[in-house]
Amino acid sequence: MAETMTYRVPGMTCDHCTRAVSGEIAAVGGVTAVEVDLDTKLVTVTGDALEDQSLRAAIEEAGYEVA
Repeated sequence: MAETMTYRVPGMTCDHCTRAVSGEIAAVGGVTAVEVDLDTKLVTVTGDALEDQSLRAAIEEAGYEVA
């Protein structure tokens, strides 16, 4: 069954940010979809058996901090 996790990433400001964060998160096992909303600075991840620590690490790998 799919689950959804949402993260606030205040450092995202442009399309490059969206691509960087989306690309890193999409590579995490179990992720089926990633949505980035630059207006609210929210990243919504959908997938199966998602691991919070792995998703946070992917966001940090892209160069951003989770608030």
